[in-house]
Amino acid sequence: MEILKKLEQIHKDFEGEIEKLSKQADVLNLKANVLGKKGSLSEILKSLKDATPEERKEIGPASNSIKQKIEQAVLAKLQSIELEEINQQLAKNRIDISLRDSLMMDGLKAAGVHPVSAIQREIEDIFISMGFDVLDGPHIEDDFHNFGALNIPETHPARDMQDTFWFKDMKHLLRTHTSTIQVRGMESRKPPFKFVGPGKVFRCERTDATHEMCFHQLEGMMVGENITVGNLIYFMKTLLKEIFKKDMEVRLRPGYFPFVEPGFELDIRWKKPGKGESKHSGWLELLPCGMVHPNVLRAGGIDPEKYNGFAFGLGLDRLVMVKYMIEDIRHLHSGDLRFNSQFSMI
Repeated sequence: MEILKKLEQIHKDFEGEIEKLSKQADVLNLKANVLGKKGSLSEILKSLKDATPEERKEIGPASNSIKQKIEQAVLAKLQSIELEEINQQLAKNRIDISLRDSLMMDGLKAAGVHPVSAIQREIEDIFISMGFDVLDGPHIEDDFHNFGALNIPETHPARDMQDTFWFKDMKHLLRTHTSTIQVRGMESRKPPFKFVGPGKVFRCERTDATHEMCFHQLEGMMVGENITVGNLIYFMKTLLKEIFKKDMEVRLRPGYFPFVEPGFELDIRWKKPGKGESKHSGWLELLPCGMVHPNVLRAGGIDPEKYNGFAFGLGLDRLVMVKYMIEDIRHLHSGDLRFNSQFSMI
């Protein structure tokens, strides 16, 4: 049948043409020339009106089969061209970041790890070596995990101590401390346990040399039987010795925090950067800590008659400032590569 022969020839010619093409636009043009309203296949099918019913029964399925084969071939060709273009682009832009000399030859500066990230990793490794787990928690919290479960009910004056970023529903907020990880840790574990939880926290504060709206903390908690303040001091001194590579002189001062009783401020002796050693050496408030309040244990599903423990909240930004003698916390969040490049670890 003449029409069937023409359809087969169109398909054969199409297969020969598409193999030669290497651009997506050319493939789409070929498809239009064959399957478009004025395409060669469409023009032949218009002549079906003159065919007999028997011829139409034979030509119809044949034309649909050829059309499907052409569409599948077009799709496969387009995908093949796209993959080839991606591979060419990757090969062209390939940089082996493990090769320092390669980076320098291309005029790129060596990358570095931000000092806060570096000290966070270091502290995590120290606590892991002492048997602690490392936990995480969400930045957006609810009232219960941020306040209620930490012995800070709605009418508690301690809420006034934290300038909070609330969402419109007044039920959710940007967490004001990593103590929320304590609550989630207690909910998911049974004593005895010990863990740390690092992360960003947010408070609506006026920025200055020692305060930021967004900063980093690391929360720690140990719960078991017969835990004492002596355990707390041991782990804190071990941590500081590992960080500063020497024994650090510390002191505990009474401090009020709703989630611990008794509560303390832990200070370390340090030397302020750029100042005279004797005149400007002194005590630096480093972290709040204490024995976990029984109400907090109850909120976490733990029996305070059987278990007790300690908790602490370490300010990572402040620790970085002490370790690297940085005078202004705003450097840590400036995004200034001149500052960050000083801590290159490549």
